[in-house]
Order: sequence, then structure tokens, then C-alpha cells
Amino acid sequence: SDFDAGSFDNCPGGVKISFSADVNDTQRIYDCDQLGQNTVEIWATDAAGNQDFCTTFVIIEDNMGACGGDDPLVAGTTETAAGEGTKDVNVTINSPGGFNSTVATDDAGYYEFPAVPAGGDYTITPEKDVNPLNGVSTFDLVLISKHILSVQALDSPYKLIAADANNSGTVTTFDLVELRKLILFINDDFTNNTSWRFVRADHTFSNPANPWADNFSEVYNINNLPAGIDMNDADFIAIKVGDVNGNANPAELTDVDDRNFTGNLVFATDNATLKAGETHTVSFTANNFAVTGYQFTLNFDNSALELVDVVSGLAQAENFGLTLVDEGAITSSWNSNEVKTLSADETVFSIVVTAKTDVQLSDVISINSRYTTAEAYNAAGELQDINLEFNGTVAAAQFELLQNTPNPFADATVIGFNLPEATSAT
Repeated sequence: SDFDAGSFDNCPGGVKISFSADVNDTQRIYDCDQLGQNTVEIWATDAAGNQDFCTTFVIIEDNMGACGGDDPLVAGTTETAAGEGTKDVNVTINSPGGFNSTVATDDAGYYEFPAVPAGGDYTITPEKDVNPLNGVSTFDLVLISKHILSVQALDSPYKLIAADANNSGTVTTFDLVELRKLILFINDDFTNNTSWRFVRADHTFSNPANPWADNFSEVYNINNLPAGIDMNDADFIAIKVGDVNGNANPAELTDVDDRNFTGNLVFATDNATLKAGETHTVSFTANNFAVTGYQFTLNFDNSALELVDVVSGLAQAENFGLTLVDEGAITSSWNSNEVKTLSADETVFSIVVTAKTDVQLSDVISINSRYTTAEAYNAAGELQDINLEFNGTVAAAQFELLQNTPNPFADATVIGFNLPEATSAT
């Protein structure tokens, strides 16, 4: 009952609370062997025998030294190469002798295991595998592409490990494919990697240009833990996979409005009024196109338009994601290792649509950050906003609901939205 925060049933009868599916399992006894964080299942059983459970934890502390003062504290940090603490990393300590515990890092990336039995051998393993898109954008593809083509090398072993999205021990075009599928919402996770990786902070790379030459360790091993001496330096460098420009948020919550734009990339198309049943090709150009990459979500009202095809121009089939077409969204990501310029009449891409009802294109097509964030990158790597204009008139702002970040989430998430004009919102 100490853990029950208000379980109830919608039918008459009481609810029994237990530590397992056995309704009589209502007590737990902890001693010195369970110091630290212990996982607990809390089961609720109604009068009809229906059950459900949630998972929480209890931390056992020995503040008065009842378990003996010779068992030391083991602690450390998980920080990025830039020194930012990485929150909510699950750090586990295991020993052949049976001492096992898991704790989560705090906002500063700090973790600790109090009173670890002295004399034992231990392995410390950090893990975090949430929100793979954190810090990942088409600009990372620009930088990785330059590295692959020997135009501009990634200048640290941690950036190289981050670039190895498919966990192959090399950086190749296959990593670009893996990351682009994430950006386009074709995949929702890495197929052979975790979203974060952790390297022992005291590891020295013999060849920083090839971090895999050392078989670097992602665990911290302790042999014969000394008695009476706290160990405070079991530290790790946290690496966000896919993020080579270092803009991932280790706290996982990102303010969607904190980007600073230095200009605009404007896509242009001709407005048209379509009759129900009419098929039309909408071609997109960009007369100020001078970028190394871009990404965005192209939205269409799927109650008014049916997507027939996406036609290549500068952007090819691999630069589009069509998994969200049923929701009226096409994701796009394109990049080059050098600045690409286009004339005003060169087509970037086209879409073929069939009208379901009488409609004007400017009322039902828009570009925004609904899924893939809308942004472009100039020669200096600076962010540019993306706009859409019809016959020279920038499309009117529309209500925009953004993807929550992170997703899925445990404690908190950010849901971003844009309003066409200042007003109250719920």
C-alpha cells in the first residue's frame, strides 16, 4: 500500500494491491544486499480477477552505516564530449557474486551506487535508447557526406562513432541511408544501433581518425573493489548516434522555437483551381536555391487531394518519405557535399494530385515542420527557414501541430505548435 497512488476499479468491489500476480504477495524485506535502486512491480487486482501492473523502484540507503563502513561508493558521470551531462541514462552494475543494481543519471549526468560490497568484481554498463531523431538533421548528412568524400573530415573519434549509424565500424553511404530514413519517418529507430553510445572517459584512442582500431570499451570493469575507498571516476563520454554537429539535447526536451534563421529558402509553384476529378502536376522551383541541403514536411489536405505520384527533379525518389501519405504528409530530405544553385525555372520536384473536390491549391498545400523539421543550410552551415509561395505570394500561415519530442516519453515531452496569429490556445 505504500506504493499505491490511487488504484481503483470502475465496477463495484475492492482492489487488491500486491507485488506480483499473487494477491497474497504483499510484503518485501530489504537488507544490505539490496542497497541502491531496486525495481518493484505493483499489481492491482479487481473483484473479478482482472489484473494490471506498473513498475516503479525503491532505493535502499545505509545512511547510518549499519551495513559496514568498508563497502565503498561507486559513482561517475555520463557527459557529452562538450561536457554536457546526459540525463536519464540507465546505469547498471553487475557482479558474478550476485550484486546487481540499476540507477538513472540525474540532470548533470551523475550516478552513484552506495555501499557496493568490497572485494568483488563489477561491470558498469550505461544504456539509453530513446528519441533517435534527437540532434539528427539533414545537416548531419551534409557533414558526413563531406567526410566520406574527403572534402572535410570529421575531426574527433566521437563524431566518427556518431556517424556510424548502422554500427558497422566504418562511416559509409549506408550510414547516410540509415539516417535519412529516420529523418523521413520511414524508420522510427536505428536498425542495428542504439540512439546513444557510451565510451569510457579514460579511453585514449591510438588513432583518432579510426576509433574502431582500438576495440574501445563501452563498459567499466572493476576488479577486486578496494574496501573503504570510494570510487568516483567511473565516467563515460555520451555519444548521440547520428549527431555529428553536436546539437543534440542530452536532457531530451527541445524547445522547438530556439532556432535562429539567417535567411529563407523559398519554394515556388503556380496556384491553380482544380475541379473534382481533375489530375494536375504541381511543380516546385526555388529561384534563390543556393544550399547544401534542406528538409521539410509537405502537407496536403487529403480530404481534398489524392496523391498520385512524386516526380523527381533535383530531388530523387530516395529524398522523399511516403509513409505518412495517409495523414496528408510527404517528408523530404536532400543534401549535397557542396553548395548547389538552381535557376528559377529548374524544377526541384513535382507532385501529381487528383482533386477530390473543387479546390484551390494554395488552400490545401503547405510546407512546415509537422513531422520532418523545415530548415535549409547555406554555404556557411547556417540555418535558413523554408517558405512556400504561390505565384509570387508567400502562402498564408496556417495552424501547425508539431511532432512531440521525445516520442515515446516517460516523464515529460514537448508538443510544439505554431499559430497563424496571436490568440489563446488549449
